[in-house]
Amino acid sequence: MSTISDAITKDHRELEQYYNEIINSNDHDHQERFGNQFTWELARHSVAEELLVYPAFEKHMGDKGHKMAESDRKEHHRVKELLKEFQNMKPQQPEYIPKLKELWGVLSAHIEEEEHNDLPALESALTMAKGAGESENMAKKFGLTKGFVPSRSHPSAGENPYFESALGLLATPIDRIADIFRKFPDQKVSPNPSTK
Repeated sequence: MSTISDAITKDHRELEQYYNEIINSNDHDHQERFGNQFTWELARHSVAEELLVYPAFEKHMGDKGHKMAESDRKEHHRVKELLKEFQNMKPQQPEYIPKLKELWGVLSAHIEEEEHNDLPALESALTMAKGAGESENMAKKFGLTKGFVPSRSHPSAGENPYFESALGLLATPIDRIADIFRKFPDQKVSPNPSTK
């Protein structure tokens, strides 16, 4: 059983792999496929964190958790804005790689803070409040949630879990239908969210 920290860190490493695939290639088809994969994973990851992890900060860590959640929501909003710009570009555009690098600069700083400060604090709080199994339960919910959220960035949905849930339910089917027509690595159609 993996913890919530393990699940989130695994996503972070996958995002880094997809980023490197894009910037280290000159093949536009390869860049497009991994750009779609990067967008698909980051959009789902971000919303799942906002729906599950940030409320857990607030619930289990009091004022400190609330400040952490608010800071992370602001960082996520900037990431979503940049992802929205990136997801609408094609590798043939000269701004494609610079936009991705700009996005990665903001995202990698967020990842560093999350992995070194936020997640260890959450794991400690979960263990103290609920026992060792709570983190594993959150990891399961995190994986399931990623199967039901939008696969594209929608910064206008905000970061509030209540609004984002409602708006996400409206956007998800549209995103999933559009994904059918996008290219992904090793596949002709979009990945199956229930298998990730």
